[in-house]
Amino acid sequence: MNELWPWILLAGLGAFHGLNPAMGWLFAVALGVHRQSSAAVVQAVPAIAVGHAVSIALVAGALVAAGLFVDQAAVQTAAGAGLIGWAVWHHFVGHGRRVRIGMRTGLAGLAFWSFLMATAHGAGLMILPALIPLCLADSPLREIGGDGSVAIAIAAVGVHTLAMLAVTSLVALAVYRWVGLEILRSAWFNVDLVWTLVLLGTGCVLLIV
Repeated sequence: MNELWPWILLAGLGAFHGLNPAMGWLFAVALGVHRQSSAAVVQAVPAIAVGHAVSIALVAGALVAAGLFVDQAAVQTAAGAGLIGWAVWHHFVGHGRRVRIGMRTGLAGLAFWSFLMATAHGAGLMILPALIPLCLADSPLREIGGDGSVAIAIAAVGVHTLAMLAVTSLVALAVYRWVGLEILRSAWFNVDLVWTLVLLGTGCVLLIV
């Protein structure tokens, strides 16, 4: 179970990112409404997932590289401090720095927007608690060496992205076909505040554990 929980966490965070409208499903629905086509929603979601995956992969790659030169305790402390700092920045500054993109954008532009949004929200930083035990030298997988860590990091990004893709697709299609955007006015909550608290809490856990 100790070796399974990072994968469960990666999938859970992917699902959480998929539920967050700022990560893409809201734009996919808006694009479908603008073009009056459910096909536009379906086409938008993979592009959003690709941009998200690239942002996550950059963080995973940086972690693997850091693990070759720095011990796990130092990386974990730096990751915790980074998450707390990002939470503070996101709360006080991030709200006013939204990336805007038009309804006429192509799939490449949509993927780039998703990459910028995931990066600005610190989505890659959020998966560090799962990546650290999987990829660093002190993990149970240390016997397989650096190449193994890269393979594990790629698999981790894949698991996270597939979960995010599945949930984003379900939510986007459900909202477009049945629920409607009116739910955002009557039955929504402050996802940004929840995201900030999750970033802050995760950073504290990494510093304490």
